[in-house]
Parts: sequence; structure tokens; C-alpha cells
Amino acid sequence: MLHQMNPDFLDAKSETSGKTCLESCIVRPRISRKGDSNDYIMSPLRNECSAYEEAYKKSLECPEEFWGEIGDCIDWNKRWEKVLDNSNEPFTKWFVGGELNACYNAVDRHVRAGYGEKTALIHDSPQTSLIRKVTYNELLEKTSVLAGALADLGVRKGDRVIIYMPLIPETIIAILATARLGAIHSVVFGGFAANELASRVDHAEPKVIIAASCGLEPSKVIKYTTMLNGAMDMITVPKPKCIVFQRRNVWEAPLIESQFDWDDLMKRSKPHPCVMVEANDPLYILYTSGTTGQPKGIIRPIGGHLATLCWTMKMVYGMNKNSVWWVASDMGWVVGHSYICYGPLLYGVTSVMYEGKPDRTPDASQYFRIIEQHNVNALFCVPTALRVIRRADPETLLGKKYSLKSLKTIFVAGEFCDYETKAWAEKTFKVPILNNWWQSETGHPITALCLGYGHYASLPKFSTGLPIPGYDIHILREDGSEASQHELGRIAIKLPLPPGCMSTLYQASEKFKQVYFSRFPGYYDTMDAGYIDEFGYVYVTARDDDIINVAGHRISTAALEDIILAHTNVVDAAVVGVPDHTKGEVPLCLYVRREDAMNNEGEINQELVALVRKMIGPIASFRTAAAVTALPKTRSGKIIRKSIAMLARSKQIKIPSTIEDPTVFLEIKEVLQKLGYAKLAPDPQ
Repeated sequence: MLHQMNPDFLDAKSETSGKTCLESCIVRPRISRKGDSNDYIMSPLRNECSAYEEAYKKSLECPEEFWGEIGDCIDWNKRWEKVLDNSNEPFTKWFVGGELNACYNAVDRHVRAGYGEKTALIHDSPQTSLIRKVTYNELLEKTSVLAGALADLGVRKGDRVIIYMPLIPETIIAILATARLGAIHSVVFGGFAANELASRVDHAEPKVIIAASCGLEPSKVIKYTTMLNGAMDMITVPKPKCIVFQRRNVWEAPLIESQFDWDDLMKRSKPHPCVMVEANDPLYILYTSGTTGQPKGIIRPIGGHLATLCWTMKMVYGMNKNSVWWVASDMGWVVGHSYICYGPLLYGVTSVMYEGKPDRTPDASQYFRIIEQHNVNALFCVPTALRVIRRADPETLLGKKYSLKSLKTIFVAGEFCDYETKAWAEKTFKVPILNNWWQSETGHPITALCLGYGHYASLPKFSTGLPIPGYDIHILREDGSEASQHELGRIAIKLPLPPGCMSTLYQASEKFKQVYFSRFPGYYDTMDAGYIDEFGYVYVTARDDDIINVAGHRISTAALEDIILAHTNVVDAAVVGVPDHTKGEVPLCLYVRREDAMNNEGEINQELVALVRKMIGPIASFRTAAAVTALPKTRSGKIIRKSIAMLARSKQIKIPSTIEDPTVFLEIKEVLQKLGYAKLAPDPQ
């Protein structure tokens, strides 16, 4: 029997099935229905939430009626002619013929409704000792004037504008001003190297680039215009004009030819009205890439994205119109687009922008301070942020001086959340820690608990939740057949995908079909591995690349990492598969020791091996672990496991442009060589 309010009902032994931890962590069926009938599998928790069940069922069986109702949560200049057109899968179209504008829905309509003096954005920057509040009135004034400036520089409907800025309100103003003209924005993470910026300029061919003079990292200033100027020397397309927002309180950049001062343009430009676009026109290009290959430019269609985001703020995340919402991320990633900018502004709430680190600006009390000072109701972050706070202040001696009474929920996504971190965070912040799973390609959650439908704020251990309405999730084997309950496989979503998911790749429609839809015809291949339990809960264990095949047994790195992170002296860990003559592959763990750890590395290694053997068994063949000072992570907090695995195999690796500290690979290579791996590996490039 599942306990409705107990998030720990799946422990080392499954209370529902008696399976071992290994079995519970690596297997699963179709999530929503039994076979191909309409008989929905109901868990005790889900029985208590008929509103969700009805909505989910309706979204799959009557998608046009379901999404047609949700489409009405935003304003349309011209109502759609047809809700769904899937005649040319996978190029699904939603709200066909409808016309609207993203900036109007995020800003203008709230001002017209009388909410102009409401705070839209709170920018909190401890590095500059500034807190700034921006109202919807101010957003309207500045976005309309900047749109006028862009129009004066030749930007028209359908043109591209690249935005290369840090986490400041002007970044959102630049995004909305671009959307106001019906142009397409492409936000590039501020601080990307010149060659990375140049590759995106060459691909998107923007009419204008909007940049800031600089960004901030703890104890240093990142001069964006230096990298911008370097990129302009590398590009092969005609040089775009550039607008530079001078952060004069930090660093003012000298301007060169074809660069315009933001403030000067704003003084002499006039407001520009909203330009209406068709619902399936592009809103933005989001470039995403892994550790190899060229970036992929995801195209986000405007109509379905706006409607879905506005709906998720209430129905998935449980926000109301008076909520203060904080996403601890950056505008360069999909979560910044969806839930720092568009989602909260479409719904009309207040969105916090924090320009700082969890532990170093200046200390590990900052998350607590922000929650109290700004009356934050919900926090959305990556699990790594919680691990960092735990490592720096495990007893929350710094954080205890702040009140957390306004906080109701913490949402985590972007990577696996181990149980020890989750349990610590729930005890520390005294709110539920709710996992949700989605991708850059989808733009909003695939699985979560839909709090707006009355779900309890509790999830089975390790689960990322139930499928969001519109996602018909299946677990498929290599041959495309349906996996059983609790059987690990590839997570695939039956077409059509719901509104707001990517519509194609920029200038690469054939690649779009080949990458995402060729392996399992009729399905979107998430390229993630996971399983579904008998009650329909989804468990995302890892990217499919992170599954280790040990003598034919497929074992998730997440299952192993959760056990390793339960060790009191381990604060971070990464498990990868390494070659083995007998078993093909075996797991290897690199971990970061707690600073005040009493045990030495050798003792911890032995204890980790014993823990895994006890919890999973000898089948895992886990026998090698080593301590490192840091793991390779992207700026959004994700561990780059694939690069570690390639290095262990003596393969050349190209350090991803998103890596926060490339120097960690030098130590990792040295440690791997001591363990007998990476003997012929060239230095990371």
C-alpha cells in the first residue's frame, strides 16, 4: 500500500513489490493506460486526484478540446482556425491560423488590466550590492522603446536577434523587445567564448546583436564585449550591428564601429507597437549541444508555447496571481526562457532574478536571505545548488537566521536528485522537494506533480512524477516493443507532442526527423532512460548514454550515485562505465570528499564498495572509486559524465563550451591514469 504523504515509500526494498534496490531502480510500462485500451491504471495517490486523471485522459483522447480551452488563457489578436494539424508528422502545428504577440501577452495585457504598478521582476545582485524592482509599467515602456530602436536598425518580422547578456532585467527587456517586433531572438549564454558565439552568429545570421558590457562571477568581471569583438573577427557572414548595454557601475566597454550605446538609442527612439505573428511562427532559436558535434538550433513555436507556459504556472507549479516565483538559473538555458522570462510574466506574477552563486556571493546563506527578503513562495533550481549549500553549510548555521515562512515548495530539475540531498533539503527548508523532468526540446515539464489539479505535495522516492497532460509516455525496448512495469528502457512519447514543444531545428528539418523520430517511428525519442511503475509514476534514471551494461545487465548511473551520495563523507559523485575484459563494462566512481571528512580516501573507497554491494549486490561489479577535488559541470550544474567516460577510454575529448571550470579534467585524467585508465588519452581540448 502506498502512503499518500510518505515520499520514502520506495526504499532499499520496495514496499509495493519486495523488489531489490537494483530491480526497483532499473525497470517499467506504459504510463497512462493498460495496453491499448482506455483503462487507466490508478494508484492510491492518483485516486485522490480525479481532476488530474480527467484532465490527463482528456488531453490524450480529445486533444483539440483540451488544448482549445487552454489556448484561451492568453490573448489572441485573431482566434485560431484549427486547434491541431498533425497531417505532416512530426511537424505538428497547434492553433493554426491564430495570430498573437508574445510581448503583448507578457506585458501589455497586464498593464491594460490595471496591474501596471505590480512588480514584474526583482533583480538581486549581491555582487553589486543592488536590488532592483521593475514594474509591468516599466517593462512596457522600455520594451516598446527598445523595439523602436531595433526597428530603426532594420529589424523586421522574422529577422533574428542574438542576445548575449547576463542575468539582468535588460536581458528580458531585450527578449521582449525582439518578440514585440515579431522577430526571433536567440539568447546565447553570457560569457561563452568568442568561437562559440561566432558559430551561432554564422548559423543564425542575426540582423542585430544585443550585448552587455560585462557579466559577473565571484571575484571577477567577465568582459563580454572583448569576446563579442573576437567573435566579430571570426564570423563569415556579414557583420551585424550591435547594441551594448553598459553596466557602468561595474565596467564600461569602449565601443567600436557598428556598436551603439543602449542608453543613447533609448533616448532617441520612439515606442513601437506589437507586430502580430501566426501561432506557428518561431518565437526563438535555442542552441543546444552535447560534448561533441555542432549546436542544434531548436525552434520554439509561439502560440502553443505561450498558452502552455501560462497554464503550467498554475496547474503544474501551483502558483497564484500574488505569488513570488524564483528560478535560480540563467537566461542562456531553456529554464530561463520558460520560467524566468515567459512563464511568470505571461501568468502575471513576480519573478526573481538572482545574479550570484549559492555559496560564494558572499556565503551559503544567500538562498535563505532571498526567500525571506522577497517573500519567495516557490524556488526552482538544480539539485547541485542544494548540494553546494549542504557542502558549504551542512548544519545551516548561516541560513538559520532567516525566516522561510513564505516558502511553500522547491522544484528541482535538470539532473538526478539523490535522496540524501532531497532529505537534507526538506529538513532544512521545511517544504516538499518536488522533482520534475523536461528537456530543452519540450520547453516545459514532461513529468511532475500537477499541484493545480490538487495533487499532494509528495512523490515516490526517485520518481520525477506523473506525465503532464498531453504527454503519452511509453518505455520501449531496443526493438521498439513495449517494456514491462519496472523494466528499464528508452523513454519515448507517442506523437503528437503537446503544444509548446519544438517544431523543428533551424535550417535542419531533415536532421530534426533523423535525430528525434527515426529510431521509434511514431514516437519522439527523448534519449533518456527510465521506467514506469505499476501506478504510472515515471522514473528517469539517466541519459541513455549513462546506462552501464555490466555483463548484459543494464544499470543506471543514477541508482549507483544515489547510494554513494548517502555516504556521510561524500558531497558529490559521478559514476561512469569503463572497459572490462570480462564483463564488457564496469562502473567507476569519482567523488568529492566532505571537507571535514574524518576517514581517509582508502577507507571511504572500501565503504562505498561495501555499500553498493549491500544495496544492489555483486551484479553491479562495483569495485573502483577515487576522490577528486571537483567534477566537471556545466554552468547550469549538470555533471559531464560522457566526457569522463571517454577520457577513461583514452579517447580525445573536446571540452564543452558550457563547462564551468575546464581545469578539473587535468586532475581527473591524472586520477584515471593511476587507476589504470586513460593511459593513452591526449590532453582535453
